[in-house]
Amino acid sequence: MSKLRLSRLLRLQSVFYNKSEKRLAAAIKHMVGSKPFNLKLYKLAIKHASVANESINGLKISNERLEYLGDAILGAVVAEFLFIKFPYRDEGFLTETRSRMVNREALNQIAIKIGLSKIIEKEFKGKNLSAHKSIFGDTLEALVGAVYLDRGYHFCKKFILKRIIIHFDVDGIITTTTNFKSKVIEWSQKESKEVDFEMLSVSGNSRFKEFHVQITINGEILADGKGATKKKAEQDASKNACEKLKLDI
Repeated sequence: MSKLRLSRLLRLQSVFYNKSEKRLAAAIKHMVGSKPFNLKLYKLAIKHASVANESINGLKISNERLEYLGDAILGAVVAEFLFIKFPYRDEGFLTETRSRMVNREALNQIAIKIGLSKIIEKEFKGKNLSAHKSIFGDTLEALVGAVYLDRGYHFCKKFILKRIIIHFDVDGIITTTTNFKSKVIEWSQKESKEVDFEMLSVSGNSRFKEFHVQITINGEILADGKGATKKKAEQDASKNACEKLKLDI
């Protein structure tokens, strides 16, 4: 299809949008760099399970499937980006760096920077977002999935490189110490203190879980933290512990 025909088709399609759809289409164009072909994909991408009220065969119509797809596409593009950028670094370094780049906290911040968080807040219409700590990052992954299905891999890859990865301070990510648990353990050994990591609870379902971990020093509670895995919860708790202990992080 020629660019002229495509432009005419998109203009004709937009005539039938309601006000809400026109605003969403404009926001997608601003974030992605082009008007959406299939706006329904993007409407689904911002539909978090907690606000989804339609269902098919008991399965809520939400962005979870798009999030799954976007996570895979984003991971692949970031992996290739790092493989090319660091030709002499080993697999362990590449894996660790990719993990730091695509973690929920990092993706949450990027979703805010590109304006996706504003669309999500409108979708929630005043509902409490604090109960969903990773919602911005989750929706960003769903957006990647929508772009992939709507425009294909090459366009989606360009979107990730030009509008997502550009916001990462890759060199800063590499030099920043993130193993907070090791810092707490190292401190406890120097101070002859007994440190314990205790699992308080695990909530959620088989796909999305939240682990809650507590750190005690000589039996006294020091800090707690939460995360999508036990390891991440321990790191979150350890980061809070490092701040309380005034350790250099």
